[in-house]
Amino acid sequence: MKTVLITGCSSGFGLEIARYFLDRDWKVIATMRTPRENVLPRSEHLRVIALDVTDPESIRKAVEAAGPIDVLVNNAGIGMLNALEGTPMETTREIFETNTFGTIAMTQAVVPQFRQRQSGVVVNVTSTVTLRPLPLLSVYTASKVAVNAFTESLALELEPFNVRVRLVLPGRAPDTRFAENGQTRMQHGFPEPYAGFAQRIFEGWAESTEITRSVDVAEAVWRAATDPSSPMRIPAGADAVRWANEA
Repeated sequence: MKTVLITGCSSGFGLEIARYFLDRDWKVIATMRTPRENVLPRSEHLRVIALDVTDPESIRKAVEAAGPIDVLVNNAGIGMLNALEGTPMETTREIFETNTFGTIAMTQAVVPQFRQRQSGVVVNVTSTVTLRPLPLLSVYTASKVAVNAFTESLALELEPFNVRVRLVLPGRAPDTRFAENGQTRMQHGFPEPYAGFAQRIFEGWAESTEITRSVDVAEAVWRAATDPSSPMRIPAGADAVRWANEA
């Protein structure tokens, strides 16, 4: 029985990915900053572990507690809709600490066991905004573009050790808590001159019928983890597939 470690499992994509792998008889290490075991079904194959991907000691303890794993899914991330002019540098650093440096740190912590065993898969979840930039997402997009570049270079670096590295790119997912979780960071993000522009952008997004469901992301991660012939970049969701085809 194989084991997957997934970051950011308290809600959204991470929660659905954990359920998906559990349903397919994998051992699942579901990590969260504040563990909540009641969000996942009871299973002898499930372990919920505390993990803050911005804290080196938390990463060390979580990886040690997890033991040998076959797949690492770097899903933990934070979102933000802001005009750059209204975004404090402190907030920008917070976004990069989780989305970019957290992904790199988790990967660095797990790669040694993959290299030694000559097997393993790293799946990094980013976003289709890296393929088709949108306004009001400049900092978030930058943090995810960096992960794309990191992933594609790392894939070449680890290929000689039979370790696969893949990207999953979701589209817009209204069934997640992306906006809700970013409320604190976004509360001062729209200076008055941007208010009308931002409102028009939000209205346009609300009218879109193409979306990404959390299960679309889980399916894409499963493909990345289990199919050696999968492409480097796997779009997840109807809108994501269309954007990838147009890119």
